[in-house]
Amino acid sequence: MAAPRLGAPGLRLLSRNSRPGRLFIPRSKPFCSSATTSRPLSAQRLAEKLRAQKQEQKTKKIPVPTNPVQRRVQELVRFTQQLQRVHPNVLAKELSRGILHQDKDLVVINKPYGLPVHGGPGVQLCITDVLPILAKMLRGHKAEPLHLCHRLDKETTGVMVLAWEKDMAHQVQELFRTRQVEKKYWAITVRVPLPSAGVVDIPIVEKEVQGQQQHHKMTLAPGYRMDNGKMVKVRANRNAHVAVTQYQVLSSTPSSALVELQPITGIKHQLRVHLSFGLDCPILGDHKYSDWSRLAPQKLSAGTLKKLGLQQAKARYIPLHLHARQLVLPALGSRTEELLLACKLPRFFACSLHRLGLEIPNQDQSRDKEAKRVEAPSV
Repeated sequence: MAAPRLGAPGLRLLSRNSRPGRLFIPRSKPFCSSATTSRPLSAQRLAEKLRAQKQEQKTKKIPVPTNPVQRRVQELVRFTQQLQRVHPNVLAKELSRGILHQDKDLVVINKPYGLPVHGGPGVQLCITDVLPILAKMLRGHKAEPLHLCHRLDKETTGVMVLAWEKDMAHQVQELFRTRQVEKKYWAITVRVPLPSAGVVDIPIVEKEVQGQQQHHKMTLAPGYRMDNGKMVKVRANRNAHVAVTQYQVLSSTPSSALVELQPITGIKHQLRVHLSFGLDCPILGDHKYSDWSRLAPQKLSAGTLKKLGLQQAKARYIPLHLHARQLVLPALGSRTEELLLACKLPRFFACSLHRLGLEIPNQDQSRDKEAKRVEAPSV
């Protein structure tokens, strides 16, 4: 058989059964079933695709819990996420609505839950970012930015002091540093502190924690330890900070308590560490400084879960129940009397109190007569 001769544009085959001159043109199949997949998307098609994906996410239905408490927890999770996506102007306007006090020197706001004070990794929006906008809303477009006088944790709610001038901010910061500002926090604890009132005076140190991701946590650095039933003094940690917290149980049930905390010092996460490790009564919703945090999400008793209307699997979504209830600022600048600032509880906090059977005590009338009192609306 003669070898085939190459021709253009195909092969000309010569064989016994084929007639001379018959032309065979090979056809190749594409590697991809769709030819459009190898083509680059045009700007218009890409925009349409992204728009369709966004619309699909909006219309995607999220199951709504039937239990009202679970619905509230879901709302808090969604609210915290929305705070990071909201426009700074919207956030500044919301903060202006919850102003506790305003004069020529200070502006005191009601800090909402889930809003960080400073920026950092993963933080898209914080209070520091909106201070220039908030100042312009209060004093006009030529106003200088407000200044922070102290800080609160992201999950902590309540009273927060800002200053118009940097010098005034430094003066207020000095009052905090020298412990001249009386601070009171309210917290719901898991278990009841014993005794019902007292002082926790245990140093705190920051340590590196090994795990999937290395991070740092505050922990106790006591000066004594138990050895065969005897108390033995140990060498003090040179990196430890003096930390003193005064506490009092305001209301309690067999499994939970409403505790008033008065930090004498101002160490990072002091209240959470003293309650969790010093009194063995972690704050409800504290997933970082809890005896269960090393093993699993917040593990609550069956009775507490029943009162809250939650399942154990949903306990990880419980918000931190720590509220900066009150600040008393001494006379400063043109002000000749001390200023008492009180902030009502957030709705989720008050709802948890009601569900757990904890009572809110009456306000201290004696302090109201001695100081100017301002209350913010609940949020």
